Amino acid sequence: MFEMLVPKLRVNTVFDIDLEKLYQQGYRGIITDLDNTLVGAKAPLATPELVEWFKKVKEIGFQLIIVSNNQLERVSKFATPLDIEFVHQARKPTNAPFRKAMTMMDMPADQTVVVGDQMLTDVYGGNRLGLFTILVMPIAIGDEGWFTRLINRRIERIALTRLRKKGLWFEEEKNT
Repeated sequence: MFEMLVPKLRVNTVFDIDLEKLYQQGYRGIITDLDNTLVGAKAPLATPELVEWFKKVKEIGFQLIIVSNNQLERVSKFATPLDIEFVHQARKPTNAPFRKAMTMMDMPADQTVVVGDQMLTDVYGGNRLGLFTILVMPIAIGDEGWFTRLINRRIERIALTRLRKKGLWFEEEKNT
C-alpha cells in the first residue's frame, strides 16, 4: 500500500518541472491540483510567475486541467480568468475525477501527468491509474484545512517513515 504513495518524481515547485523533457517522453496532458500546488490554499489568484508557467505549458503543447477537492467557488474564481478547465469537489483519490479530466482532455493514461502536493490524494490517485505522478512541496502548509493538516499530513508522516525503512524514499530525491 505505501508504495502507491511514492511519486515518479519529486520537485520543490511546479517551476522545477522539466516540461520539455516530459513532452519529449510523450506526455501531453497535465492534471494539476490547485491548493498548495499552484498557489497557497488562501491565495485567490495566480501569481504573475504562475501565469507565465501556464503560458509555457500551453506553448510546449500540453493540455492542462485543474482537479481540486475544493468547492466550485474557490476553483472557478482561480481557473476561469485563466481560461483553464477544472474539476471541483473531486473527491481525490477516487478514480472518477482523474478519469473525467483525461476524458475532458481526450488523453490516455500513458500520456498524462498528475502534479500535486499530497501523497494521499494526488500521488495515490494518479498512481492507481498508472499516471506519471509528480509531488511538489506544499506552498503554505499553515493555510491548509483542518482535515489535510490533522489527518492527511499525519498519515503522510507515517507513510514516509515506513517508506524510508524500506529504502523507497530518500530525502535527496526531492530536488530531482
